[in-house]
Amino acid sequence: MPISDILTLLEAERDRLDRAIEVLRGSALGSRRGKPAATPTTSNGAGVRRRRSMSAAARKALSEKLRASWAKRKRAAAAKKA
Repeated sequence: MPISDILTLLEAERDRLDRAIEVLRGSALGSRRGKPAATPTTSNGAGVRRRRSMSAAARKALSEKLRASWAKRKRAAAAKKA
């Protein structure tokens, strides 16, 4: 195969790749509409995820519900064994 044919094929492939890259860049930029969400950042620029804190009353209520649930399971397991 002559070098000129190889060069033509390579240039065509390069053009296809360039178009694909442009499409991908356009879709990545085009998907971001409006302003980006404001997130707190640290000194290194990484985003900070804040945890929602639970009040003491909510923790106590959850604890009581879980204990009741565990007790119910334990009673059901004991009834199955007997």
